[in-house]
Amino acid sequence: MDNAIWWLLLEPSATGFKPSKYTSFNTRYDKLNVKGSAGYQAFRHSRCVIPVKGFGETEYVNGKPIHYHDMVAKDGAMLLGGLCREWINTDTGELALSFSVITLPPHPKLMAVHTKASPLMLPIDMQLIDSWLNELVTDPSIFEPLLQPRIPYDLIAQQIDKPSTYQASSEIFTIYADN
Repeated sequence: MDNAIWWLLLEPSATGFKPSKYTSFNTRYDKLNVKGSAGYQAFRHSRCVIPVKGFGETEYVNGKPIHYHDMVAKDGAMLLGGLCREWINTDTGELALSFSVITLPPHPKLMAVHTKASPLMLPIDMQLIDSWLNELVTDPSIFEPLLQPRIPYDLIAQQIDKPSTYQASSEIFTIYADN
């Protein structure tokens, strides 16, 4: 377990590191096998597991947010699949760890919440998690089944007014795990 910066690509700065000009807080599943993409090497050599209580989604229409939803694991925790990288600032010697969440196509059960994408939610399967974290596993083809949208946890969902104030604006509802 380690702290990391939620932005896969970093650049050195006078105070350590800053996010790259390239957006990289998420990595799209369809870019993982594209040579030269930000996630290509990381998908083969430095995958990570991101333990979270839940996640939030914002739905946009014409570039404007129309609603926000918060979803938490009914059992209190979930694991997201991600990529990570270690960085060394050659001027200061500072080390930093960064990560991104792998995003998948939208899940049909989440379409009312978010139509653009869904996070890679890893099942609680310790053999799979061990393989995912094993840097010696460099052929990512064994992970192809994970790149299909799947909800392995029951999620408690609620619409909120906006993330900065986090006031409930609907009743709580459940999004059930896939069988």
